[in-house]
Amino acid sequence: MSYQDTALTAAHAEVKAELARTDTKASLLLAFIGAMLAGAWSVATDGHLTWAALVIGAAGVAVLLVAAGLLLFTVRPNLGGARPQGFPLWATLTPEEIRDALREDNRDAHIAVLSRIAVLKFGRLRRAIDLTCLAGGLLVVAGALAWVGGS
Repeated sequence: MSYQDTALTAAHAEVKAELARTDTKASLLLAFIGAMLAGAWSVATDGHLTWAALVIGAAGVAVLLVAAGLLLFTVRPNLGGARPQGFPLWATLTPEEIRDALREDNRDAHIAVLSRIAVLKFGRLRRAIDLTCLAGGLLVVAGALAWVGGS
């Protein structure tokens, strides 16, 4: 096995692992956002909140919903666009065409396509995390306003 062959195999595995890692992080963040929304709903429906607490809390919930939508787009399957590589392409081929395609080493093309998908996912995940932090801050302010207004 040549150095280039080893490097291509390692790079291909690394990109696939990063995609899986991003999807796992997005799934965990979606669960966290669901818990935050449930908590906000519980507080909003169980107490008598001031007008300011309701407005800021509603803004926090709206930001959480945007973050959840962004995360759903992050984990949405992406098959590589107009020129898929590997798995999505194989779905359109006959068994003989698959054997012919596998005789060629296309790992470099797979790495390029998967890397672009990973970068898009990372960007969305980062924005969703930023939005979740913003929403958490708004909900903390709304909670403080409700506490001060209720005492």
